[in-house]
Amino acid sequence: MRDINQTVINFDSDKNFKNEDFFLSKSNKHVFEYLKNWPKWEKNFVNIVGEELSGKSHLVNIFLKKNKGFKIDAKNLKDEDLKKIKTYENIVIENLTSHINEKLFYSLLNIIEQDNKYIIVTSINSIVSINYDLKDLVSRAKSFILLNIEKPDDELIFAIILKNLSDRQITLENKFIDYIIKRIERSYKRIYDFIYKIDQLSLKKKKSIDFKIIKEVLGE
Repeated sequence: MRDINQTVINFDSDKNFKNEDFFLSKSNKHVFEYLKNWPKWEKNFVNIVGEELSGKSHLVNIFLKKNKGFKIDAKNLKDEDLKKIKTYENIVIENLTSHINEKLFYSLLNIIEQDNKYIIVTSINSIVSINYDLKDLVSRAKSFILLNIEKPDDELIFAIILKNLSDRQITLENKFIDYIIKRIERSYKRIYDFIYKIDQLSLKKKKSIDFKIIKEVLGE
């Protein structure tokens, strides 16, 4: 029988990174380890790439609990933020898309390089795959180390389902979770949608979760 504690990050060696709701697996371990090695990074520019709900924000929040920094959503970046970042060594830009103010973003990246600061950008699509109008930004994007959060593996799916159902006071036998793992789409959003729907359906039917309910939510 699998144990959720096998999947939770073992933070005993570094209490400053403690975050009990983050699950370490082959899908995300390389990203976590790279951030943990700060400031001994290969480059000062890092792009964490992953689909919706894959844990990008969770990872940068863990990082910022140990290494203080300035964090802002890309769509909210303003001129005055270029002054604010002067007092920080680590800058985090969340949810980068093609809608960002390119000139402002480019100026920010120049400050990062000139002042030898560190920047983490999170995005669903890699920073180099975005179509920029500003040619200098196209070149600057190539300076980033790309850290991709992969699709969830079996252990991560197991941990996500078990933890989130437990939070809803729902106990599910391993045989049911194993059944789900073999059939559910390898998508973080799909997994969280499944958890929400199975909880709602269970409440609606006023019965515990069984194979019939699971199959209904999976669309089988």
